[in-house]
Amino acid sequence: MHFILRMLISAGAIFGVAYLTGGSLLGPMDFWPTAVFAAVILGIANAFIKPVLHVLTFPITLLTLGLFALVINAAMIYLVEAIVPGFNTVGLWQTIVASIIISIVSSIGSSLVGAD
Repeated sequence: MHFILRMLISAGAIFGVAYLTGGSLLGPMDFWPTAVFAAVILGIANAFIKPVLHVLTFPITLLTLGLFALVINAAMIYLVEAIVPGFNTVGLWQTIVASIIISIVSSIGSSLVGAD
């Protein structure tokens, strides 16, 4: 149940970023199913691929005092873009800002509903 709640919160964050920014951070999505599918793929990527990337890029992350983690978050969104049809990114910096917003909204939403 917690996984479904977190995916719905992430889907809302993804759809909200795309809709409220008018496509300036993420390309506009036509339907909610695209956002839900993107949230599921993002959750799977964050669970399995992101920890491996954090371990492999630890020296770079240490040298940049943690700022390289933002690039890893953007890479996860680019991975979702490659998999999900209808999910588009605009540019590197916009994707980094979108990943920060999605992370913050997802964290706050998950803590409000009590998801682990």
